Amino acid sequence: MSSRRDFVSCASHLALVAAVAPRSALREWTRRTAGPVVAAEPWGRLERVADGVWALVSTPLSGDRTTVANGGIIAGQKGVLAIEGFMSPEGARWLAGQAKALAGRWPTHVAVTHYHADHANGVAGYAADGERPVVHATARTRDDVLTRNTPADDARAAALRDAQPVGEGGEERIDLGGRVVRVIARQGHTASDLTLELDEPGVVFCGDLVWNAMFPNYVDASPTALARAVKALRRPRETVYIPGHGSVANDADVARYQSMLEEVERAARAAKAKGMTAAEGGAAFALPPSLGEWVLFNKVFHERAFAAWYREL
Repeated sequence: MSSRRDFVSCASHLALVAAVAPRSALREWTRRTAGPVVAAEPWGRLERVADGVWALVSTPLSGDRTTVANGGIIAGQKGVLAIEGFMSPEGARWLAGQAKALAGRWPTHVAVTHYHADHANGVAGYAADGERPVVHATARTRDDVLTRNTPADDARAAALRDAQPVGEGGEERIDLGGRVVRVIARQGHTASDLTLELDEPGVVFCGDLVWNAMFPNYVDASPTALARAVKALRRPRETVYIPGHGSVANDADVARYQSMLEEVERAARAAKAKGMTAAEGGAAFALPPSLGEWVLFNKVFHERAFAAWYREL
């Protein structure tokens, strides 16, 4: 069995996709788009989801892990925000180059939604050719990247050392000129998550609080906080949601994700009441057909989800 360290990075979670996910689900994930594709690589595509807003949807199933996680670009009149540091500096440099091509400038700001390697390890790629954007992350995310992510990297440490800390449980704003991005500290996927939100147009970069049609990684999760955070993300009007993994989502997709989280909770509570171990409960668990297909639908990850619930119960 893999060690806990193996599960900390979402990249290890994705390594099993090709072996366990239905081919039809994988095709849907890799082909479904929410807007015009303005750039594409074997490991991901950049979709225009609103005026001055682009979502990077990573598709690392070929084995190329240049990015792994989703991310994106938000452009204003005076600044550009790049979202996520990705698995490698090459991924960050690629997104920065796209920002320069599409918005006319290298990113002035970078946001890292949490410490997992596929969202943070490549952040040094933004500090290139004399450019040094302001990095936004919670203090805990910064510290966890520096102390927990391997292999250690001096360039990554330098990029994060002067990061502008976002207060945990708080909200800050990045003024890009004619466009203000709300940076909200949340908890659920980890103890220290960020979401990046626009009110007009309605766009939410969810980090790994939301996975679209993909069973999430619960290794660091607090399930009650996760459910609370997802509920808080949803809006009463039309909104584009960029999940941490999977295709760009709409409200119906997020509602289905919430239903999946609720089903996991129900099953975990019932299993614990019966005296089952997390391993036994996870092995017996199956999502109802009404929730459709889920990429990474694997018994090992069910066990991890049940273990997270058992820690709370």
